[in-house]
This record gives sequence, C-alpha cells and structure tokens, in this order.
Amino acid sequence: MTQTQWVPAASRLFSTARLGGLELPSRLVMAPLTRNRAGADGVPGELMATYYAQRASAGLIIAEAASPNAVGRTYPHIPGIHTPAQIAGWRRVTDAVHAAGGRMFLQLQHGGRVGHPDTSGHVPLAPSAVRFPEPLHTPGGLRDAVTPREMTDEDIRSTIADFADAARGAVEAGFAGVEVHSANGHLLHQFLARNTNRRTDGWGGSVEGRIRFTVEVVRAVIEAVGAERVGVRISPGLDVNGIEEGDTEAVYRALVPALAQLGPVYLHQVYADPDLPLFGEIRKAWPGTLIANPALSREEVAADGGARHGERLLAAGADLIALGRGFLANPDLVERLRTGAPLNEVRPEFLMYVQGPEGYTDYPTLDTAGIRAAVPAAAGPRGGRRPAAV
Repeated sequence: MTQTQWVPAASRLFSTARLGGLELPSRLVMAPLTRNRAGADGVPGELMATYYAQRASAGLIIAEAASPNAVGRTYPHIPGIHTPAQIAGWRRVTDAVHAAGGRMFLQLQHGGRVGHPDTSGHVPLAPSAVRFPEPLHTPGGLRDAVTPREMTDEDIRSTIADFADAARGAVEAGFAGVEVHSANGHLLHQFLARNTNRRTDGWGGSVEGRIRFTVEVVRAVIEAVGAERVGVRISPGLDVNGIEEGDTEAVYRALVPALAQLGPVYLHQVYADPDLPLFGEIRKAWPGTLIANPALSREEVAADGGARHGERLLAAGADLIALGRGFLANPDLVERLRTGAPLNEVRPEFLMYVQGPEGYTDYPTLDTAGIRAAVPAAAGPRGGRRPAAV
C-alpha cells in the first residue's frame, strides 16, 4: 500500500458534515469502545459522564455498546439501556456531553452466544445452539462458555421488540440516535454467519433468511424512533468472536440494499479497506452516509491516530471516519490531529475488564500536558511513521 501524504491544514477530516439533523464540526467520529466502567447493574455513572464529556470535540461520539435486555449482556460492567436506572444514568452522560458541545449516538448490542449466566443471570440466546469457542470474562473470572439456547420464533420477535424499546430509551436518555450493532460476532452477526446460524426456518438457511433478523431489527428501531436517528454497523469478513460468515460477498450484496430500502441515516463499516472490491460495492449500494473504520496496527495508532488511513477512505468514498484507540488515549484527538501535536500512547492494560479512572479519564490533553503553545498550527504528523485508530 502506498502511504498517502497527509497535511493537517488541508485535510478533509476537519471539514464540516451533515448527518440527518445534526451538523458535525468535523468528519472524525469516536467509534464505540467497550470499557467496562458501568456499575454491576449496568448503570452508567459519573466516571462515564466525565470520560465522554472529555471527548465531546469529536464530530460525533458513538457511545459504547449497551444491552437492550438482560439476556443480551456480554461482560461484567457493560452498560444497559433497558431499565429506568440505566436510562437515567445515560441521561447524566448525554447532559455532560451536550454541555461540552458534543453530539452522541448510542450503540445497541445483544451478545447472543457471547454471554454467560454468571454475568447476565440467563442462559444465552443465539440463532442456533452453537457454543462460543473460548472462555468468557465473568464477575468470577474466566469461565468456559455454555451452549446457548436456540431462539424460538417468539424469542426472536420479543428481542426485536426489545431493540425498539431500547432505542426509545436512548432517545429518552438524550441521545441523538442509536447504532444497531450487526457486527463483530454478536447476535445480529451470528444470524448472518453460516457457522452460527444453522437454522432451516425463515430466519436461516438462504442468504435472504440469514439477513432477515438484522433487517427486521433495523425496521423496528426505525419505526420506533425514525430513520434519521438510526445507524447500522457491519463488519464484512471479520472473524472475531468465532464468526465464519462463509459467503461474505453474497451476504452483504443482499444486506446492504435491503437496509438501504429502510433508509437509516448511516451505515458504519468496521475495518474498512478501500483496496478491497467489496468496499467499493458497498459504497455504490449505499445511498446515504457511510462511516468507515480503518483497521490499524498499534504502531499506526501511535503515529497519527489514523489520519492517513482516514484520508484514503474519504478519497474512496467514505463520508465520515470512525477512530477508536486514538480517541481512547487522546480526549482532544481532533485538535491534536489538526495541529500535528504528538499523541498519547494507549495503555492496553486498562482497556477492558477493569474499573476506575486509570487509563480511562486520566489521559492528558494538550492544555494539561502544557505543550499546546509549543505546537505550530500547521505542523505535520511527527516523524515519517504511518497512521493509527481502533
């Protein structure tokens, strides 16, 4: 891959954009990042409010995955959006972000087989009774996964209704919208993949059957809160959490046009690669806003937060660029990239499965680090190293 020259002063990353009814001050989106800092009951607290408010200068924040019901919970201290206390907790978060000038969507995620009774209090539900292949984090430590219960038609329809209710709760909590998570090996992605969906009824089998659950969830969420408040996240070909789609091109050639007919405000592609033909096909099939999340190495994250990769994706047709780890370690990532300032290094030992502010709300900004005045406004990225992101 040829490295793209990136000059902050001329970058489209910092141009304004429109997303439904929102005016975004830049095209840099903070990707949803699970951080395990909610209470044991899934209620977001003041620490989470501080964390997100620190990052309010992002063009848009997509808040971390929140469970639409109890059985969909994945890991300890994951936030939910299905109880009054959780909705109130998220309201404290959105109030803090709005006060800091930010804009915010909430990702809705059901774990499916990526869950454990020790965490959720329930046997996991999934398209088919196919056990997750690795141990899972629980409140008592790592535990072997259990075989999920295959969802009945009633389970499927009640789960769809739970997503719609969660979207209503998110709007009540002050979010501008929600992102339906159909990626990364969680429930909706499990329906898409051959190895986790072995059904022979109308929710499985053919490609049309396997995409049906995602389409119906998105339809219900749009009916609940409106298309301008709904985005969808996909991860074509990604094999995390034991997923093997089997026929990736066929799945997304059917799914993307089906979603486009429903008219959600954006499609968010994980680990988007502009050099792959499927990215171009998705861009052509998607008439609305396309958010692209580049796949980056740790070295690229440390070098420029993902700016060069973001520029390549914009040139290939993306509208907005979602970065993860760059925002995680740099509350003021937009300003750092705009001025070419050095970036904080990610402390990986504090990413997940821990509590407290360390490695969460204690990353310095340019002001607190005392280096803002030393950074020229038109400076380029440091050194000649390559990019960064999720």
